[in-house]
Amino acid sequence: MSKDQQSSATEKFNFASLRDPLIIGGVFYIIAIVLWLTTGFLFYLFNFIYIGTAIVLGIGLYTALPRKKKGIGRKLSQFLVGGYMLIFLGFVEYENMQIEGFFFYLLSGLFAGSVIHYLIAKVFGPLIFNRGWCGWACWTAAVLDLLPFNKNLPGRHPKLGRLRFVHFFASLALVLVLWFVFGYRPGSGTSHELYWLIAGNAFYFLAAIALAYGFKDNRAFCKYLCPIPTLQKITSRFSLLKISGPAEECTNCGACIRACPMDIRVSDYIRNSQRVLSSECIFCSECVNACPQQILDSSIAFDFAWQDKLRFREK
Repeated sequence: MSKDQQSSATEKFNFASLRDPLIIGGVFYIIAIVLWLTTGFLFYLFNFIYIGTAIVLGIGLYTALPRKKKGIGRKLSQFLVGGYMLIFLGFVEYENMQIEGFFFYLLSGLFAGSVIHYLIAKVFGPLIFNRGWCGWACWTAAVLDLLPFNKNLPGRHPKLGRLRFVHFFASLALVLVLWFVFGYRPGSGTSHELYWLIAGNAFYFLAAIALAYGFKDNRAFCKYLCPIPTLQKITSRFSLLKISGPAEECTNCGACIRACPMDIRVSDYIRNSQRVLSSECIFCSECVNACPQQILDSSIAFDFAWQDKLRFREK
């Protein structure tokens, strides 16, 4: 029997493998029921049950498929969730899902879809499921992950990540100027929100694809320009779900590092008997897939660290 056949034969689809989809799906189902009962809006029940089910299907398919095809499950989740939020919530319901919409709705006191989305997926949700939004649901990343530059062998640039913070505070400053200086008051579900959404997504996609080709790195936009990690990086450090593995079984072959789309030195954590504590982890499980010893998996624990162990380009 070949090594690949032995690997496939050892992959078991059991209850333990369903832990992550049950936890994540359960969180969304509970949110759906609570918001429906407290607000009376049936939409919340549909919205969060749909998102939770889409993620469960994606993770379940990822778990069930052999190693070489597991990526199909993650892509399914990305397009089911990201497509729904961009097309239905954005272009049909006129919800401004950009970060500026989140800021505007907070100032307006509107409990709109954008506020709920950001609070769950990007502020408090990472306390449970890490930066899973980036790995399993982001509509921008869904397109980027189809590009051919999925292995950034040279590593990331050490200083360009600061641009994410510049982008974040520039977006916040724009909203504050429009609100307090020009008296601009957008409303949820208006054509103004659609214009914001179209302009914002056009910029995101153009910049993301240009950066991917410029740096030969699918996730260059996520590392250097996307403003969302400025929120996620705070709470994701305390995430219950993280990648882990037994230090004594790690051979330091580097396969996990080469596979990580975010340039995390995964084995440095593992060999130090730590979980992957980097706030750059998008919980995509590419390192789990790549490990030839099959020792990596997700785990639940309470821990955190402030140091990101990353792979940078040589000067």
